[in-house]
Amino acid sequence: MKTFVGIDLGSTTTKAVLLDENSNVIGRGITNSRSNYSTAARVAGQEARVDGRFTLFRRALAEGGGLNGTLDSFLAALERAFRQEQFVEQLGDLEETCLGYIDGQRLSASEAATRDAVGEIFVRLRAEAPELYAPGAKRKSDFFRDIAGSRYHAHAEEVARSAKLPYELLINLYDKSIIEVENRPPDGDLSGKFRRALSAVLTHEPSIQGAASRVQQTIENALAIDLEETYLVGTGYGRVTLPFSKEHIRSEILCHGLGAHMMYPKTRTVLDIGGQDTKGIQVDANGIVENFQMNDRCAAGCGRYLGYIADEMNMGLHELGPMAMKSDKPARINSTCTVFAGAELRDRLSLGEKREDILAGLHRAIILRAISIISRSGGVSDEFTFTGGVAKNEAAVRELKKLIKENYGEVTININPESIYTGALGAAEFARRAHTGQGTGGEA
Repeated sequence: MKTFVGIDLGSTTTKAVLLDENSNVIGRGITNSRSNYSTAARVAGQEARVDGRFTLFRRALAEGGGLNGTLDSFLAALERAFRQEQFVEQLGDLEETCLGYIDGQRLSASEAATRDAVGEIFVRLRAEAPELYAPGAKRKSDFFRDIAGSRYHAHAEEVARSAKLPYELLINLYDKSIIEVENRPPDGDLSGKFRRALSAVLTHEPSIQGAASRVQQTIENALAIDLEETYLVGTGYGRVTLPFSKEHIRSEILCHGLGAHMMYPKTRTVLDIGGQDTKGIQVDANGIVENFQMNDRCAAGCGRYLGYIADEMNMGLHELGPMAMKSDKPARINSTCTVFAGAELRDRLSLGEKREDILAGLHRAIILRAISIISRSGGVSDEFTFTGGVAKNEAAVRELKKLIKENYGEVTININPESIYTGALGAAEFARRAHTGQGTGGEA
C-alpha cells in the first residue's frame, strides 16, 4: 500500500501523518521534539505507522465481522496491550543505560548499593505497568519520558531513603540516561509487539474467545500489508534541520493552509498558535495561501509562553485552561512579554488577586495578540479554522470566540480534535501531490 508522509517538526512536539492515495488519513503520530530532530522525525513517523496498523486492523475486522459489537473495546484493549509492550521495552533500555553509568569495575559498597537501588526502582516500575495501561487509567502524558520520569522520581525517593543513598544520585542517573534513551527510538519490530499484545488480549478477553482464531488470522493478514513510504514532505519550526532534500520541504504557512482546507474545505482564514510562533493565514477555495502574517521573533502569545506561565505558577500546562475557565472577572494584563509576565504575575499574586482571574486575563491577552496578527493578514472571513496545540485550551477558545464575535460578527469557527496535526496533514498532501504530479499550491 502506497502511503504519503508529512512530518511537522515543531518546537515542542513533532507530528506525522500518513495518507493513502486518495488523501485519506491512515495514521497519525506524535512525540516530544528534542535536540536530535532526526530522531524526533523517526519516532513520530513510527507512531504514525503504528496508528496506521490499527486503522488497517479496524477495516479488516469490520469487514470480517465475528466480534459481535465488541470491535471498539477489542481494539482499545489491543492498543493498551501494545503500548504496555512498548513501555516495558523502553524501561529495559532505560535500566541498562542507568546501570551503564555505574562503574562496573571493583564495585564499592556504595556502588553495589546503587545498583541494587536502581534495580529495585525498575522492579517497581515494571510491576505497576499493567495498572498504567488498565482500562480507564488516566495518564497526564503518553510520552515515555513523562510517564517513566514521574514514576521513577516517586520510587527513587523511597528507595533512596531505605538504602540510605542520596536521592540526587538516583535522579542524576535518570537525567543522564533518559536523554540517551529518548534518542534511541523503540525497537522496529512492530509486528512482534502486535503479536504479543494480541496474545495477551486473546488470553484475557473472554468476550471474543469464540472468534479468537478468526481475529488472529485477520490481524496477521493486516500485518502482512506493506505500508510503503512512497513520498515524504517535512515542515515546521525545525524543518531546515530535517534530513530531507530541498524538494521534500514545504513552509509551515503552506502546510497549515492546505491542512486546514483538507479538514474544512470552506476555510478562508486560519489561525495557528504553536509552541514557537503564531500565524494568521488567508486561503482561497483550493486551500492555496493568499496572504499571511506571523509572529516568530517573540515567544509572547505562543505555547512556550503558556509553558512559562505554568512553570511560574507551579502548574501543569494542561491545568491552565480549566483554571482560567473558573474566572468570572479576568484581570487586565498589561504585558504579554514573556520576560515581564513573570514579574507581573508574581506582583498580582502578592496583592491577593485570584489565580483563575490572572490566568483568564493572560489567555485574553494571548488571543488579543493573535487577533492583531490575523487583522494584519486580512482579517477574519467565514469560515475560520483554529489550529495548533493551543486550540485544545478551552480558555483560549472561549476568548477567541468572544473576540471574533465582537470584531467580525457571526463567523463559523472550526476546531478539530486533531488540529495539532494540521501542518503534518498539509505536508502529507503535498507529498501525495508531488508523487502524482499535481501542483504544489504556491510558495510562502
